[in-house]
Amino acid sequence: MTETILDRANVVAAGSATTREDAIREAGALLVKAGAVEPGYVDSMQDRENTVSTFMGNGLAIPHGTNESKDEIKHSALSFIRYSSPLDWGGEEVRFVVGIAGQNNEHLEILSKIAILFSEDDDVQSLLDAPDADALFALLGDVNE
Repeated sequence: MTETILDRANVVAAGSATTREDAIREAGALLVKAGAVEPGYVDSMQDRENTVSTFMGNGLAIPHGTNESKDEIKHSALSFIRYSSPLDWGGEEVRFVVGIAGQNNEHLEILSKIAILFSEDDDVQSLLDAPDADALFALLGDVNE
């Protein structure tokens, strides 16, 4: 991977969405703004969510597009949004939404790094306690390595 997967500009400490659908749009919009995906990719993120929940446990959801939307991806990227109040994610509480666009299965490595980070309660608490997006980005630095 030659490009940085998670740019500081794609880390938001206080998301504005109040619903699962809006959170997916918010995460997708960051990927579009970063030039990683075409706008149609965001629609496919909604389609995927309508088929199978992307809730991962420990307050984390990882919305991503369908296999049919691969041609909408220009380069692999992540967006990371924290919410001050839990979002209802199909009956589960979500505080972190990580939007993913992955080319050539690069996203699988990224997913594994995020899963490891969120498997430790102390790490999740550190992400909840981080005072701002800069602190969040520092805690998430490993995903770029």
